[in-house]
Amino acid sequence: MARLLVRFMARLAATAIAITLLLGPAPVRAEMLTLRYGQAYSAARSIFSLPVTIAKNEGFFAREGLDVQLLQPIPGGADNQITALHNDSVDVTHVATPFLIRAALSGSDAVAIAAEFNNPIYSLIAKPEIKTYADLKGKLLGFAAETGSITISIRKLMAMHGLQRDDYRTKFVDGTPDRLACLTAGDCVAVPLGQPQDFVAMRQGYRLLGHSTEAVPDFVYTVTAARKSWAENNKDAVGRFVRGLGAAFRFIRDPARRNDVVRTIVETTGLAEANARLSLSLYFEPERNVLPRQGEIDLKGFATAIEFMGEAGVLKAPLPPVERFVDLQHLRAAGLQ
Repeated sequence: MARLLVRFMARLAATAIAITLLLGPAPVRAEMLTLRYGQAYSAARSIFSLPVTIAKNEGFFAREGLDVQLLQPIPGGADNQITALHNDSVDVTHVATPFLIRAALSGSDAVAIAAEFNNPIYSLIAKPEIKTYADLKGKLLGFAAETGSITISIRKLMAMHGLQRDDYRTKFVDGTPDRLACLTAGDCVAVPLGQPQDFVAMRQGYRLLGHSTEAVPDFVYTVTAARKSWAENNKDAVGRFVRGLGAAFRFIRDPARRNDVVRTIVETTGLAEANARLSLSLYFEPERNVLPRQGEIDLKGFATAIEFMGEAGVLKAPLPPVERFVDLQHLRAAGLQ
């Protein structure tokens, strides 16, 4: 009996060795690293948080051995996101490209290490009696900030349809909800709206004239930024981050995962499920380059963001090159750029 047991154990050991030789050694789990990710309060509760939320909730960061802590620096707001990098409140941060560009030109070594949202869609929504762009001549429109990307995009859209700046009147109305209120109250004849307010307005009988992406197909709206000096000293953590983010974008784009993505949008933003589905359909059916495919930075789209700042008078000629504001080495090392 003892001899049989010895033979059995020997055969078991031999089998284990053969399997190891065939399959190779078991992968060694990466040491868990902590990375502090900064978000403005408003961004954390908007669809712009979707890529990072998916990466964290679906375990893509954890799979890379990364514990990403989602933090909202105090004081918050977009203006303070780069400041949080410098006072060591966060390691990386979500930030809109104009804020990153302004900070870098003011002396910050912050750079974009990945793209998060390329080109958010703003719908030009008008009163039901407005049937064409020509009907807007002489009318009052509610626009966002005069120097902002929304206004510049909508002005370009209108110019495509024969309306120049002097052909219509404008008033400043900050925020999509307030612009919707301006439209429904009757003060504004047409306004640019984001999602879901554009869907709400159309269900109430207001008319869609066009989308901002028709005039501006290439753009980079928000990125993940880090101090270049910090990223150089923490290449392992940055590599894990961009790989996890890349997996999240592939998940979001997978039609088989649509229900999971919708659920995350509803839980994060409070959008109704129908509006979450409509938003994703607007992004991907057909493809409108709203989201990166795997976190890559579209240099042409980033250049458009710089050009918009020049058109708005925020930047003076000669305009700075894109390369001053991005660091592609981490995406390239991960095979994502």
